Amino acid sequence: MGATPQGQVDTVVLVHGLWMTSRSWEGWAQRFAARGLRVLTPSWPGMDRDVERLRDDPAPIAEQSIAGIVKHYDGLIRTLPSPPIIMGHSFGGLITQLLVDRGLGAAAVGVHPAPVKGVLKLPLSTLRSAFSILRSPANRHRAVPFTPEDFHYAFGNTMSREDSDRAWQRYAVPGAGRVLFEGSFANLDPRSPARVDTGRDNRAPLLLIAGEVDHVVPPTVVKSNAALYQKSRALTAYQEFPGRSHFTVGQDGWEEIADYALDWALRAAALPREATIASESPRR
Repeated sequence: MGATPQGQVDTVVLVHGLWMTSRSWEGWAQRFAARGLRVLTPSWPGMDRDVERLRDDPAPIAEQSIAGIVKHYDGLIRTLPSPPIIMGHSFGGLITQLLVDRGLGAAAVGVHPAPVKGVLKLPLSTLRSAFSILRSPANRHRAVPFTPEDFHYAFGNTMSREDSDRAWQRYAVPGAGRVLFEGSFANLDPRSPARVDTGRDNRAPLLLIAGEVDHVVPPTVVKSNAALYQKSRALTAYQEFPGRSHFTVGQDGWEEIADYALDWALRAAALPREATIASESPRR
């Protein structure tokens, strides 16, 4: 692990994604804390309970919405004494981009992020991963269980079935139907809560990370998301890692991804704000 710069950003806020809870960040949180950082892993509103309890009573999951989640993290981040690094995985990566669009954060990282409004094509693997929810409009108001089979395809495709099932048992919870519908059909909604002003120059530096074999958010989706920021002169970066699935936060070798994300964010946050703005063309 690299040394953590002194006198710079000292807090990281980690935002979990759909089908997960803040438990999914357990390795990253411990690793970042070992570098002397304050690490916050707040759950989506009302989901601050064990995976097992949420499976037994998923009502708090069914109540989620993109706007409600963003408001929850916005309120938390504004109470901090200084801007933190914000990192989000999957739908947490979309939430991260929405928070940055509000002027929050010293630097931000979307790890295999769900896309903001404007990404027009979703691959078949994305639709298959989400089929358990999207197959019925009635699921918009439900928390839909994620079976071990669903998890193995969507998250555990680089793992043996046995290892994938163990990961499902520890981390997976039902998916919030409204959140997935809002994200999936953002381009049909002129007032979509997934809308971001991708042309903003006065935002924090942003890194988007993709994984080569991610079924949920393949690299083509993350690249398209990153391309939306081309009109912005603010610092935007894209990085793809080979052999990484959507479960990259817990997949073997997660330490490399965590270290890269943190080191990039610390360097970007330490730059004078004027140095994160390109003088002539977008920096990629």
